[in-house]
Amino acid sequence: MLEHALLLVTAGEEAAFEISMRRALPIIESAEGCYGAEVRRQAEDGSIYLLLVRWASIDAHLAFRETELFASWRALTHHYYSESPRVTHFHEPLAR
Repeated sequence: MLEHALLLVTAGEEAAFEISMRRALPIIESAEGCYGAEVRRQAEDGSIYLLLVRWASIDAHLAFRETELFASWRALTHHYYSESPRVTHFHEPLAR
C-alpha cells in the first residue's frame, strides 16, 4: 500500500520544514509495517511537498497513528503545515 500525502507548508518555513523532515523520516520508517518513506518538493510551488510512504497495509498506517512514534512525527512536522495534509492510499502498481 502506498500512502500519498500532499503537504502544504507555510510560505517562508520551507527550509526549517526540510530540516525537521530529515529528522522525522527515520521515525516513520521505524514503524511496524513501514517499508520506507520519501518526501519530494514540488517544482511549480516550492511550498508544496509530497510524502510517499510504503506500508504493509492501510491498517499498518492507521496503527502507526495510535503510537508514540506518530506523536514524535507529528511534533516535528505538523506545525509547518498551512492546512491539514491530504492523505490517500494507493494499491500496488498495475501488472504490466
